[in-house]
Amino acid sequence: MKPTLLLAAFLTVPAFAADIQVEKQGSVLHFTTGGKAICDYQMEAGDVPEGVAPVFKHGAHLHPVYSPSGKLVTGNHPEDHRWHRGIWLAWTKTEFGDSHPDFWNQGKGDGKNKSGDQILAEVRFDKLEKSWGGADVGGFISQHLYLDHSHSPDQKVLNETWNVEVSQKDLDGKPANIIDLTSTQTCATDKALKLPTYHYGGLGVRGNQAWNPVDSVTMLTSEGHDRKSGDSTKGKWVHIGGQVDGAPTGMVILIHPSNFRFPQPLRLNPKNPQLCIAPSQDGDWSIEPGKPYISKYRILVFDGAPDPKWIDAQWQNYAK
Repeated sequence: MKPTLLLAAFLTVPAFAADIQVEKQGSVLHFTTGGKAICDYQMEAGDVPEGVAPVFKHGAHLHPVYSPSGKLVTGNHPEDHRWHRGIWLAWTKTEFGDSHPDFWNQGKGDGKNKSGDQILAEVRFDKLEKSWGGADVGGFISQHLYLDHSHSPDQKVLNETWNVEVSQKDLDGKPANIIDLTSTQTCATDKALKLPTYHYGGLGVRGNQAWNPVDSVTMLTSEGHDRKSGDSTKGKWVHIGGQVDGAPTGMVILIHPSNFRFPQPLRLNPKNPQLCIAPSQDGDWSIEPGKPYISKYRILVFDGAPDPKWIDAQWQNYAK
């Protein structure tokens, strides 16, 4: 073999990476490439759809999120759970001093359409530190507040920083939109946030409304479980998907091995296209003053059916 050919044989052709543009419009950051949407970050609480109670206004989440071909993969304000919001982080069953703020079910109550009279606890966008676009990656750094409204004045419970990077790349022959999300939560007071055993709360994902019928959504975990067998199991990754405009598409959430209680417990909702990575399933724990709680996830959005071998390879790359 000639030296030039020998050298070429050992060269690795870099994966394609797209230019990422970011535009701020009001309280939304839009991430696009080549004029095609990748995802939005909703900062302050956005408007609710017609007919939805204003108590369900919410922000501090990602929605809409799209595949490389432009297919929508997330849902927001669904009829069965108006408080579900694209991709978000929140705790459900908690203890904070003498109160029990529920940051997940924002606006939920016993009234008509499950709406309450007021928000008793919430995750609220606080400020945008910075945002950027670039030749290979865009992103933002922002601050959220976990607020308990059951006391007067409102009580700050947690401060949270989101560090998010957005890109589009060819990964081993498959185009993917990539969202790297790192959440850092710290106590806002000298009191811990106690998190009793519970089956959900943590990273939440709501799928496209088209997947709402029970038989229209598919889920798959790193351990080979489907939607029915995978609930309350653990995994390194979890996929949710279904048909959009007549073709399969979806997203997989890769769980970083540094995360608390990795491989992390999973809640795969049996009634709607929603899942949660829920560390509280494994027993009581708490977020303590002076000890930041850091969680890292990589969300790959792609067209086509899930290939477990391809996903495993992407998880290995992320884990390293």
